Amino acid sequence: MLTIIIIIITAITSFSAFNNEVVFEKLCLYPYQMNQTKKEYFRFVSVGFVHADFGHLLFNMLTLYFFGTELENHIFSTSQYLLFYTSALVLSCVTEYSKQKDNPEYRACGASGAVAAIMFAQVLFQPWGVIYLKFIIPIYFILFAVGYLIYSYYMSHKTEQRIGHGIHLWGALYGIAYTLILKPESYSIFLDQVRNPPFLK
Repeated sequence: MLTIIIIIITAITSFSAFNNEVVFEKLCLYPYQMNQTKKEYFRFVSVGFVHADFGHLLFNMLTLYFFGTELENHIFSTSQYLLFYTSALVLSCVTEYSKQKDNPEYRACGASGAVAAIMFAQVLFQPWGVIYLKFIIPIYFILFAVGYLIYSYYMSHKTEQRIGHGIHLWGALYGIAYTLILKPESYSIFLDQVRNPPFLK
């Protein structure tokens, strides 16, 4: 249920920002402004509720739904899940903030850091789970996650300013770390499942 609530709030906020640049500018990750004022650290969280366009929003929210509902219902308690999502939003942005705090041209938006954290947490428990790309093409969770990282790394070297692709990488690492700390059994579960892929049975 919490995943659905997050998706609804994110969708409403993002749609309002699509049609209002003032809203976008107020909520996006803007390291230069944050560094100048020292009062806008709320942007570490609000960044996750605005997106560059409808495609960006749709991809993030579908990914959050597929991976997040599993974590929420079967792995983490509600409080653990809420703390996970919120802290992932913040911590995935810290490196990008430090890197861009003197760059007045840089903006970033999207829940991608937290979504990447959610995705990689679920991969630890269910690497051979299946997600349907474009609702048609079946792909294993672990392959989808690795492909997502490769794409993010490639795009992080492009000049696109509104999607913080570097944030995805830190979100993924945080997702693995958080899960291993709270659920250390996830390590052995992951290794056991990787050694026994369903297509070899």
